[in-house]
Amino acid sequence: MWELLSLLLGAALVNNLALSQFLGLCPLVGVSSRWNAALPMGIATAFVMTVATLSTHAVYNHLLEPYSLEYLRIVVFITVIASVVQLAELYIRTVSPLLFQLLGIYLPLITSNCAVLGVALMVIDLTLVEALAVAIGGAAGLSLAIMLLSGLREQLATRPVPKILEGAPIALVTIGIMALAFSGFRGFGA
Repeated sequence: MWELLSLLLGAALVNNLALSQFLGLCPLVGVSSRWNAALPMGIATAFVMTVATLSTHAVYNHLLEPYSLEYLRIVVFITVIASVVQLAELYIRTVSPLLFQLLGIYLPLITSNCAVLGVALMVIDLTLVEALAVAIGGAAGLSLAIMLLSGLREQLATRPVPKILEGAPIALVTIGIMALAFSGFRGFGA
């Protein structure tokens, strides 16, 4: 039990996908300018990451590996991830057209989010339960980073910022400072 909790917290805080491994920067920078878009994007990414990790883990261990087709894993994983994103997109479009418009282009871009593919590739040698813990922790950490950055960017929008740093540059500087702050979690659980 402690190992699963350690994997989950490690993926969320110590090895945060966005702030330690710099995966998933597209939604981090793109959607984080407004809180009302950051929260749903974090939830959508968490859903896709969890379902895609479970699906790709099963496909790898029950189809690719037994038939010595491991070399196809990236192509197959991207196909599985794209399918999960399409299902999530259809669901969101049906349930909440306003949310669908709010997320805009960033919702289909989850397909090319390297954090989702990165987690799927990182957990293929773990058990299914361990893979689920890493996926949930990674999704929680990425969602946390998106929401924290959105709060900071909303505050920065009301403050004087040098002209040269307005927009994406101040967001990247803020991400760097957040990464330094999250590096304080190194050694957690040791």
